[in-house]
Amino acid sequence: MSLLGLFDRLRFPVPDARRVGFLTRTPFANRGLHGTRHIENSRAAVGAAVDHGYAVKIDVQFSLDGMAYVIADPTLDRLTETSGQVRHYSSKQLSQIRLRDSNETLPKLDEILGLVAGRTPVLVELKAIEGHVSQLCVAVRHAIESYRGEAAVMSLHGEVSRWFSSHGERITRGLMLSDSSIYAKEEGSEKVQALWRARPEFLAFDIADLPNRFAQRQRKRGIPILTWTVGSAEQQAISITVAAEAEKAAAADRAEAIRIGAEAEAEKQRVGAKGTAD
Repeated sequence: MSLLGLFDRLRFPVPDARRVGFLTRTPFANRGLHGTRHIENSRAAVGAAVDHGYAVKIDVQFSLDGMAYVIADPTLDRLTETSGQVRHYSSKQLSQIRLRDSNETLPKLDEILGLVAGRTPVLVELKAIEGHVSQLCVAVRHAIESYRGEAAVMSLHGEVSRWFSSHGERITRGLMLSDSSIYAKEEGSEKVQALWRARPEFLAFDIADLPNRFAQRQRKRGIPILTWTVGSAEQQAISITVAAEAEKAAAADRAEAIRIGAEAEAEKQRVGAKGTAD
């Protein structure tokens, strides 16, 4: 094993399969099933995703008084008739703001979790803003820590995963990687060290960056690899190939474990038989 591989095992260990297995079981509908009928990240979009058998991936920001709201943008302008930063409004104010061309108001994270109610996995992307990472993390932890369904958090900002590793250990955490992320700008060993600092349990890559050797190496170690956002048929083919390679690697690992176990059992029987003969 290389020195880099040894440090990977020590600083970025393979997570317990019971914590991450649900992440690769069902495709995630990004921001729910939205489009002409439902606005993104709305109750209707999330409900439609659940009804059609998808897992749900949503985005969150936080309010002035520290509540997590399901909206991707840091501002209200694109999705509502109101303008301004989400974090500059109180939860009372945000809960009264209607989504554009909809009868729905802006949903809280705990409302969406209550709507899903454990029927499918939920993946929460924290849209962290520099200087406000811990505030967003606290808001999300408050909403998700008592949730009994399968859920995980992730972000392009590595401090989110690092924060949850120290302050929200029960919650599965991941790191998103893309050309626009701060980690893509760090080359070679610096990039790996940045990954170690983030302490994620899974990685999510921009589909445009797959396949790549770094993802293959981590997947081979047993780190779950997710990808986003898959839209075209070509991208679907890439994601299916990555998933197939992951299953092939997992099957090989299972076969190797069975072989080692069989050899150990055979050796045990051989030693036992020798002792009886003596």
